[in-house]
Amino acid sequence: MIGALHCECYIYGARSLKEKRAVVKSVMTRVKQKLNAAAAEMDHHDVWQRTALTIVSVNRDRVVVEQELQKAADMIDRNPELERTITELEWL
Repeated sequence: MIGALHCECYIYGARSLKEKRAVVKSVMTRVKQKLNAAAAEMDHHDVWQRTALTIVSVNRDRVVVEQELQKAADMIDRNPELERTITELEWL
């Protein structure tokens, strides 16, 4: 089973692309290190205070994939520098 979590996020304190990239890189690195998932920034590359992240997990058990993606969403929610606004879950 392949699950993809698409998250639109607003980054409050970013006043430059450099500050935005630091926040995005931090989130993606934590997801990759702590979970069985891959993460990438998919949109809004040149916008300071917005990003679109996609997190993907693969496992033969759908429940395990759902748990990993929920943990990833929780990680994003715990980050005080950004807010998750739109979230979509896709099964492939």
